[in-house]
Amino acid sequence: MIEIIPAIDIIGGKCVRLSQGDYLRCREYEDSPLEMARKFEDCGVKWLHTVDLEGARSDSPKNLKTIEQIASRTTLRIEMGGGIKSDGALSDAFSAGVSRVICGSIACSNKNLLTEWFERYSGEKIVLGADVKGETIAVKGWTESGNITLDQLLAEYLPKGLRHAIITDIENDGMLNGASVLLYKRVTEKFRQLHVIASGGIGSMADIIALQENKIESVIVGKAIYEGHVSLDELRKFNINRG
Repeated sequence: MIEIIPAIDIIGGKCVRLSQGDYLRCREYEDSPLEMARKFEDCGVKWLHTVDLEGARSDSPKNLKTIEQIASRTTLRIEMGGGIKSDGALSDAFSAGVSRVICGSIACSNKNLLTEWFERYSGEKIVLGADVKGETIAVKGWTESGNITLDQLLAEYLPKGLRHAIITDIENDGMLNGASVLLYKRVTEKFRQLHVIASGGIGSMADIIALQENKIESVIVGKAIYEGHVSLDELRKFNINRG
């Protein structure tokens, strides 16, 4: 069965969600990141997806204290993205209790450094964050084009140790209108050694099941949970059945 990985996006230490990656279309939620993480933990979740949205638009993470709180006060394994562009930022993330770090912009801007990280830490701790608009990669918090296609990016890093890739369809992200199933199916079939983690567009449990039926192993779910389209009770029952 597919694994559901809940998402917590953070600005100023608070839970927020964007629509189509637009920082001007940002909604803040009442529960703190730690409170939400504990709710997910109670539902039997093992992995938590976190994004430091302020870090994503700058050169370093800005909300590591919040992520460290989650890591130290829950049993969740955390994957974290946003602002990981230097050895220092990477080290700080691991020191904060992050299990695996998501690298996006650096995959286009500093290929030598990312390659070194794959060699040093392995593809189990370094995850590629591939944010796509159409077929083109977007970087710097989705504000710029990386001038490379998704397939080119994956083909370049697989020989260097890439094992996990979070692929986000920007145009669907936060829109609750269904995942880009054909995109994820195509990538999974073309790059069979890659663990594809789908992200963007989930609006119901039916959308999750559609991905599962197409052999997608993992999916990140954010806004659908916060807006009540996927309830915590549904998440709990799914994880119980998943075992």
